[in-house]
Amino acid sequence: MRILLIASSFNSLTQRVLVELRDRGHTVPVEVTPDGTAVRDAVARHAPDLIVAPMLRTVVPRDVWAARRCLIVHPGPVGDRGPSSLDRAVQEGVAEWGVTVLQAEEEMDAGDVWASVAFRVPEVGKSDLYRNELSDAAVTAVLLAVERVAAGYTPRPQTGAVHARPTLRQEQRAISWSDDSTETVLRILRAADSQPGVRDHLLGAEWFLHGGHAEDGLRGRPGELVATRAGAVCRATPDGAVWIPELRARTGAGRPRACKLPATLALAGRLPDLPELPAPAEPVPGGRTWSDIRYREQGPVGVLSFAFPGGAMSTDQCRRLLDAYKAALTRPIAVLVLGGQRDFFSNGIHLNVIEAAADPAAESWANINAMNDLVEAVLTTTDRLVVSAIGGNAAAGGMMLALAADEVWCRSGSVLNPHYRRMGLYGSEYWTYTLPRKVGPALAARLTEEARPVSAAASLGMGLVDRVVDCGPAEFTDEITRLAAHLASRPGLPLRVAQKKTEHERREAATPLAAHREQELGRMRRVFDDPAAPYHALRRAFARKEAPRAQSPDGPGAGAAGSADC
Repeated sequence: MRILLIASSFNSLTQRVLVELRDRGHTVPVEVTPDGTAVRDAVARHAPDLIVAPMLRTVVPRDVWAARRCLIVHPGPVGDRGPSSLDRAVQEGVAEWGVTVLQAEEEMDAGDVWASVAFRVPEVGKSDLYRNELSDAAVTAVLLAVERVAAGYTPRPQTGAVHARPTLRQEQRAISWSDDSTETVLRILRAADSQPGVRDHLLGAEWFLHGGHAEDGLRGRPGELVATRAGAVCRATPDGAVWIPELRARTGAGRPRACKLPATLALAGRLPDLPELPAPAEPVPGGRTWSDIRYREQGPVGVLSFAFPGGAMSTDQCRRLLDAYKAALTRPIAVLVLGGQRDFFSNGIHLNVIEAAADPAAESWANINAMNDLVEAVLTTTDRLVVSAIGGNAAAGGMMLALAADEVWCRSGSVLNPHYRRMGLYGSEYWTYTLPRKVGPALAARLTEEARPVSAAASLGMGLVDRVVDCGPAEFTDEITRLAAHLASRPGLPLRVAQKKTEHERREAATPLAAHREQELGRMRRVFDDPAAPYHALRRAFARKEAPRAQSPDGPGAGAAGSADC
């Protein structure tokens, strides 16, 4: 079937629906149209059998849905209507939610139902929920709806209670720091974590707060900052405290949108003298806290997990993760798992931090070198096996970080983007060494030039990953740990490690890793130092959320792997 996807952005759900439909043999062109103006032209060009809108903020024109069947993916159960469905579900603390595939009609979200799938709602941020549990449910619902369309199924009208609710505005997201409990504050923050953020006053200025994590061990006057850790600030509530990883300054009308940044960086020059608290060495029984990097051991397996907002890794984050990796190498373990947490693995360099820097070219150079140092450390580990465990999505340099390991495992719902072209970059992180070694030179060239997302199943088929773990997001960490323990128990492991060391030495004698790094960074440096290079405009549009032109995602700049999801 020829299925046209129309979307307001080439976000994670659009990519997931795209790859899942293509894997099943459908022809799937995509039209990214922020304001909906390109829909008519796209339909005329592609003449689709079916139109599917995985994430569309505008109304489909009447003449389009009247002439061709058009299905809308709504992030709510049957009867739920409105643009803030998932925000409200998280803020209200519901235990179960759903995704409904509706037929487009005059009234938004009121069309007949083609499929509906429910899912459990864990205590995570809205964007994490969207990329994982909701994404899994949405794909199930879309695939079922497509099957039903092909089979001549008649959709059922919506019956029962209708809950049509308007946009959740900042007034309804406001936090009362003197009155609201930690749990209430967390729900409000999590419901706006990626966007729009929670508007608030802090240290004499107005900010949008992004993300929230519980802290049970710290206390202070409600509303005051009490500590910092790894770029986040800890703010007291009446019965505890919360960690807020990122802030975005509110800018006035006519001024460029500020970048979302690590909180301490955004507050530079305003922060009072606060203690910088290290992450606890071990989990505190019964106590909650936050750290973006964690290490734990289970017998011969070490798991070094990391969770950076949006999957972006700044120079500082790369260096801290490298320090943690080196520390893990001192432990008496046979298998080291890199990742293993739900949601993003990594999307590479931190474009927001780079955009906000006084010298973006210099910060780009520092960031890419810090990424390369981390990847090199993984590539040169020869005394044990390293497994990259991708629980969510990975892209660009983050995907190349994963490829540096001996084995790459990913969850069945992962979408991988092993390329850099959409940001106008040649790429580094030793991709010219790892990617051809993994999939062969011809396929490596096609993946980087076509710059298309790849499903977990397709990645396994082409050799990009070595194992697909078929489980839900909440089960991924335990399943990865179990599989790694099984790997560590194999009697042939010592021989495999010895062979790995011999092969590394052979490759170094033929073409040293340093040669790959020098060649890649030479290309990157020329882009960074050229003010006219497309990278700078593409980075600015991404970091400041400037609306792109309506376009197909096959063109340059059609969207980056870390684009806002909901």
